[in-house]
Amino acid sequence: MIETFVVALATLFATVGPLDVVGVYAGLTTRLTPKQRRRVALRGTGIATLILFTFALLGEMLLAALGISLAALRTGGGILLLLIGIDMVFARHSGSTSTTAEEEREALSRTDISVFPVATPLIAGPGALGAVILLMADAEGEFLHQSMVLVALFIVLMITLVLLLLTGKFHRLLGRTGMQVVERVFGMLLASLAVQFIFDGIAQSGLLSA
Repeated sequence: MIETFVVALATLFATVGPLDVVGVYAGLTTRLTPKQRRRVALRGTGIATLILFTFALLGEMLLAALGISLAALRTGGGILLLLIGIDMVFARHSGSTSTTAEEEREALSRTDISVFPVATPLIAGPGALGAVILLMADAEGEFLHQSMVLVALFIVLMITLVLLLLTGKFHRLLGRTGMQVVERVFGMLLASLAVQFIFDGIAQSGLLSA
């Protein structure tokens, strides 16, 4: 159970990417007052929490409706997480964990950015959505293990909210180099976990024994 919690916490921290979220959020809210930034942070995190918990609880039903097997989910999700991990290690940014350049330009023209792009795709992006479904599917039939995944998700979202509320202080504390070091460490962990998901998915598919 503890192992499930640790794996979920590391995976979700890497895919939600609080450090990336803070960096983009700081750039998007430069023209806002402190009160407006606080409102955007609270509303954006709240909506992202609703989205991610909905996918966590109903994701398997959606997969079943689409005819997607757990083996395919583990393999496909593992590949997606591996690509995110590689991006993190090499300090590259794609639309899987943050906003794209086009999305950021559109966001700058909006008066309320809490739903888009803060809630999604900044916090509840494709990588995070895929990871939470994958982790819940991995703990299928184990109520305590699935509970640990949900607890880990809640903790990561609360960390994200705190960092958003303390954006300026956090940047001054770690600096750009410090943030990149933390990001690369979690990128390595995520890449390793992703490879394990791919191995498990291929083994479960029965392709190797065919």
